[in-house]
Amino acid sequence: MDDALSVLLRDVRPQGALFDQAVLRPPWSLRFEERNQLVLLTMFSGEAWLSSDAVGGVTPAPVLLRPGDVAIVVGPEPYVISDDPGTAPLVVVQSPARCTTPGGALLIDDCPGCRHATGARDGRGEGCEGEGPQPVALKGTYRVESSVSQRVLDVLPRFVRVPAPPGGSATLEMIAEEIHRNTPGQQVVLDRLLELLLVSSLRAWFELPEASAPSWYRAYGDPVVSRALKLLHDDPARPWTVAALAATVGVSRAGLARRFTELMGSPPMAYLTEWRICLAADLLSRTDDTVEAVSRRVGYANAYALSVAFKRTKGVRPTEHRAMSRTP
Repeated sequence: MDDALSVLLRDVRPQGALFDQAVLRPPWSLRFEERNQLVLLTMFSGEAWLSSDAVGGVTPAPVLLRPGDVAIVVGPEPYVISDDPGTAPLVVVQSPARCTTPGGALLIDDCPGCRHATGARDGRGEGCEGEGPQPVALKGTYRVESSVSQRVLDVLPRFVRVPAPPGGSATLEMIAEEIHRNTPGQQVVLDRLLELLLVSSLRAWFELPEASAPSWYRAYGDPVVSRALKLLHDDPARPWTVAALAATVGVSRAGLARRFTELMGSPPMAYLTEWRICLAADLLSRTDDTVEAVSRRVGYANAYALSVAFKRTKGVRPTEHRAMSRTP
C-alpha cells in the first residue's frame, strides 16, 4: 500500500519532460510568465536569486540558490531568477519557445545575457570567447493533473528551498550525466529523474525543522494513523466506520479517533469525506462516467448522496464541476 505522499504525487508529471537550461552572463535577470503550477529550479554552477511579485498581498523574500540547492516554485504567478535581487528583468520568458524584451519585442535568437530555450544541454557553463565558467540554471516544469495532487501544493509556501546535501545530490549528478549523453531514450530517463528529484526534494524539505510538514506527512510516523490512512486511500469505497477502521488497524475505536484527530486535525470520517470528494472531482474531470457510477466508485450509495456531499464541500454540483473542468 502506498504512503500518503506517494498517493498525492501520483498525478504530478513533468511538463512534457521539459528540461530548460540557461547559461548566464551577468548582469542577468529572467522573468518567467509561463503560468506553470509547479516549477523546480536548481543551479548546476554559480548562484542565483529567486524572487516574485506579491501573491495574495504578500511578497515572498528573495531566495538565494547556491550550486546544488533546489527551489520549488508553487503557483502560476510570475517569478524572476537573477544574479542580484536588484537587477531588473532583461528577458521575459512567456513559453519555452517564446522570449521577449520587457517591452514585448520578440527575441528570435538567443536571449541577451543568456542562452535560454535554445536546446543547449552541455551543462558546463562554459563562457563565450574565452570567458570563464558561467552560472548554469536548470528548470523543470510539472503538470498537476488532479485534485488529489493539488493537496500537496496547498500545503507548500510560494518558494520551497532545499539546501544541497553535504555530499551532493546523486539525482542531480545523474541528470548532468544524462544531459551529456544525447542517446536514444534520453527524454524518458530525464522524465523519471525529474520526478525523482521532485519527490526527494519535497521529502527532504518536509524533514526540515522550519518546514511545518503537513499533518498527512507527519502522520506517516505514527504506526496507527499511517495504517488507517493507507486503508482509506486504498479502498475509499468501502463502507468504513470508525469502529471498522479501528478493528482493521487493531486498536480501540476511541484510541483511533483520538490519535487520528490529534495528528490529522479532523476525525477519520471527516477526512474520508474530503478524500472521496477529491477522488470524485478527478473522476468527473477525467472520465465520462455518470455521476451515479462515480458515486459508487468513491463510496456513496447513489448520485444524490454524492451530489449533496459534493455541493457542501466544493460549492457546486458534480455536473457543474465537470462542465467547468472541461471549459478551455
